[in-house]
Amino acid sequence: MAINFFGFMPALLPVALSPGASFTLVMSGALAGGRSGLFRTLAGTALGIYTHALLIGLGITAVIVSSPAIFGALKIAGTVYLLWLGLMLVVSGIKSKRTELTIKITSITIKQAWLANVLNPKAIMFYLTVVSQFAGIDGGISNYLTLASVHVGVMSIWLIAISHALIFSAKKTNPLLLKKYVNIAGGLLLIIFSLHSIIR
Repeated sequence: MAINFFGFMPALLPVALSPGASFTLVMSGALAGGRSGLFRTLAGTALGIYTHALLIGLGITAVIVSSPAIFGALKIAGTVYLLWLGLMLVVSGIKSKRTELTIKITSITIKQAWLANVLNPKAIMFYLTVVSQFAGIDGGISNYLTLASVHVGVMSIWLIAISHALIFSAKKTNPLLLKKYVNIAGGLLLIIFSLHSIIR
């Protein structure tokens, strides 16, 4: 059975378009680093998506999820990492009260965006339970990478459009104030996402 693109799109869109950790990181990256910050964060997130596709295609994800100890450790590591990123953004937003000359702009790196995606237990479960249903009977690395490419494409188009709207609005408002509020709100969202994964 071939890849089921028509079934995959309705399953993908709510995940790709809903505000989550990737959305928060991209918004903060775009404000802190402009277009280069935007594309760094998108590149890291895309690498994370391709990593999930590769791991599930090789059968490694199934092994990780089948071991409660390994999956539990990964969940804790992901939670701690999202907490750290959230706190970093909140601190960056609070520091932006100072004049622009004294601010150390904190921009998300490719590695940070990649780690945030790879360590996200929800992304692991999405690829294991949802994406695997549309990869065909045999699955295979190439099928998973193809579906990951669709995921990256949809996510990138959406996040670039939202980021450009945000960057454009920053020209009309005080960019320092906008950075402050987006970083604080984004950081708090990451902290909430990470705490929510502990409770569930």
